[in-house]
Amino acid sequence: MPTIQAVAFDLDGLMFNTEELYQHVGGVLLRRRGKEFTPELLDQMMGRQAPVALQIMIDWHQLDATVDDLKRETMGVFEEILDDRLRPMPGLVELLQFLDENQIPRSVATSSTRQFVDRVLSMYDWPGQFKFILAAEDVAHGKPHPEIYLRAAELFGVKPQQMLVLEDSQNGCQAGVAAKALTVAVPSGHSLTHNFTGAFAVAGSLADPKIYDLFKQ
Repeated sequence: MPTIQAVAFDLDGLMFNTEELYQHVGGVLLRRRGKEFTPELLDQMMGRQAPVALQIMIDWHQLDATVDDLKRETMGVFEEILDDRLRPMPGLVELLQFLDENQIPRSVATSSTRQFVDRVLSMYDWPGQFKFILAAEDVAHGKPHPEIYLRAAELFGVKPQQMLVLEDSQNGCQAGVAAKALTVAVPSGHSLTHNFTGAFAVAGSLADPKIYDLFKQ
């Protein structure tokens, strides 16, 4: 196995508990319309760019709403809960410190918008922790397409095989695997039921020794 020279982090559900928050928001939006946010719908939406995910929601329930309508409504509900309920996922702070101590560069590669990424990272004063950020606006094809991780490897100046990808969702892991990156799934909550075929390993959290052992290879 090649030596890891860089790490690409997903954001939602991997670094922060935002997948849990998005599930709350999605439930609010659908209850307002007399609909249910089912696990099956959540599976289809997780890890995808917001316009794609919201269109899936519209098609699934045949909603009388546009993507822009739901996007505005989503951000309104999200802002009401973000300050009180946003939390780093277990092990994140310690892993970032480990990478810093070992001078291993890292990035964020997410399906969320840059505005949202900046908002979340700024709450913890972390924008400077990452060499670069790739957000939804930076790629033509969202996950599970490998574009975002191929682009990350290019910006790091490493081969994809030398880059560790940390993801919590099936769609995200498929993107990392398709890019031929060393992909580790770190599921939680609903994503514990996802299929991570092709991932190098499945970790219990960002504190899992399986992740740290990869840097000893």
